[in-house]
Amino acid sequence: MYSSNLIGFILAVVSGAFIGSSFIIKKKGLQRAGLNGTPASVGGYGYLLQPLWWIGMITMIVGEIANFVAYIYAPAVLVTPLGALSIIVSAVLAHFMLGEKLQKMGMLGCLLCIVGSTEIVLHAPQERSLSSVLEIWLLAVQPAFLLYIASAMALSFFLIFYCAPRYGQTNIFVYIGICSIIGSLTVMSVKAIGIAIKLTLDGSNQFVYFQTWIFIVVGVSCIITNLNYLNMALDTFNTTVVSPIYYALFTSFTILASAIMFKDYSGQSISSIASELCGFITVLSGTTVLHCTRLPDPPVSTVQMCTVPCLQKYHGISNQETANPGNRKKKMDRPLI
Repeated sequence: MYSSNLIGFILAVVSGAFIGSSFIIKKKGLQRAGLNGTPASVGGYGYLLQPLWWIGMITMIVGEIANFVAYIYAPAVLVTPLGALSIIVSAVLAHFMLGEKLQKMGMLGCLLCIVGSTEIVLHAPQERSLSSVLEIWLLAVQPAFLLYIASAMALSFFLIFYCAPRYGQTNIFVYIGICSIIGSLTVMSVKAIGIAIKLTLDGSNQFVYFQTWIFIVVGVSCIITNLNYLNMALDTFNTTVVSPIYYALFTSFTILASAIMFKDYSGQSISSIASELCGFITVLSGTTVLHCTRLPDPPVSTVQMCTVPCLQKYHGISNQETANPGNRKKKMDRPLI
């Protein structure tokens, strides 16, 4: 293994460990925030005042930076599959820290996601060598990729404004779908920014081009949107389910976006394309198994809103009697069992 690949490999492993840990730390912060106010799953932002959530955010940022730098030193076929390490780390930590037991079928689904995503990446073509941000801009404004951007934005708006208010609390694919679609655009922007930084450090200043700043604005906007809906997914559903599904869908959309933008699949053999198709089917199977075997994990807000009314109904206590405890003495004598 070449020295640059070794550096990329180490950075990718470190990235997986940090990102996997960040899922758990952030969820602990979200749970604490939900106990003290409106949880993130219903639009609350109290988690911004939680130090634990910020620790998780810093952990995630460190992991993402390590992953970003890893792509500079090593090819995607080496770095991307190692992202599955974050799933393993989050599943193990969730078992011990959050009490989220991973069922046997859930383990199978997780394994299918990892195998399928790895197969897709291993058979993906090598990326082309780019020497300027202007080259990336020309690829970004080609009709095929503009169509992908339009489709991605239309689907994202549909999920955000129609599906999220109606099905966000019951269908795990709504929030994660938004994260994955927006995430694919984030990667394209971040890749352009990374190339700009690398070329600038090599002596060719890329920040004199306005296209570089457009990529920066798009990248930052997508990252903020991605983090917001990822927080909502983590606050609503089981972490051991969120992590693999997010990884699988994010990887799939990213490879699709890269294939359209960089035309990676031109000249590929039929066997390679067939292998990638099998990988997509494997990922789809894994996400289905995980979705069907997920453990119910209701938001804190649901528990807070339901506990008191349910107890009142069981004991026959009205809201008026709740305000006057002396009027319900006899009713409270009713045994719980």
